[in-house]
Amino acid sequence: MHHDIEDLRRFYYQRSLGRVVQRILRDRLTDCWAPASTTGMNVAGFGFAAPMLRPYLSTARRVTALMPGPQGVMAWPAGMANHSVLCDETAWPIDTGSLDRLVMLHGLETSDHPAAVLAEAWRVLGPGGRMLIMVPNRAGLWAASDDTPFGFGRSYTAGQLEAQTRKAGFISGWSSAAVYIPPSDRRFWLRTANMWERTGIKISRVLIAGVVLAELTKQVQGTAGVGSSVHVPNPIEVLGGIARPRPKPQGALRCVARDLTD
Repeated sequence: MHHDIEDLRRFYYQRSLGRVVQRILRDRLTDCWAPASTTGMNVAGFGFAAPMLRPYLSTARRVTALMPGPQGVMAWPAGMANHSVLCDETAWPIDTGSLDRLVMLHGLETSDHPAAVLAEAWRVLGPGGRMLIMVPNRAGLWAASDDTPFGFGRSYTAGQLEAQTRKAGFISGWSSAAVYIPPSDRRFWLRTANMWERTGIKISRVLIAGVVLAELTKQVQGTAGVGSSVHVPNPIEVLGGIARPRPKPQGALRCVARDLTD
């Protein structure tokens, strides 16, 4: 089940609750990947990750917002040259191994082919490339609410997300959680969102977050090079010191004998 691009746009850019969630998730992302650390890098997002990518527009070498076909696409960022692309969810218009950083938001849990999506993410990332995935928390209130984008598709626990990404060949870096406020538009929750985030990170076993975060790394094992052949001498010859003369071929002996008789 895919989101509609208009519903996502209204939630993140027009609804007060969505703008708060956008700020929370973007702050967690930039805490992990500071914009200055992406200087000269290729950064991309899949799903509806455009709200997360704006801090990297001024530092990264290239920023691309990949939006799956069933979801739809919108021009992004507003008032600037377009960086968004409509694509097949399992065939991205990105060169193999060309990405340094990848953000996935509303891209994995809504896909009909999650394993293929992760395989495509593996393909486009270069060796040592990192990916940050944001998915609904199965134990949280947000996954049970149809009033936000986190109530659609599959929800995950941290363990389930780690197991699925490990099958795709990724190495887990760290996992965390975010969005501890309930999915409510009431002003009290919106005004105190930062306080709940700070508290939730410290006592996450008590407060249940709405979003699970996981940073993953693509590690490729180096291939063994073809070595040059090495001649190992006969141990008997080494221990015997100077080797005794070896007999010449029979043809050579006959030639010597014929010379002596002449």
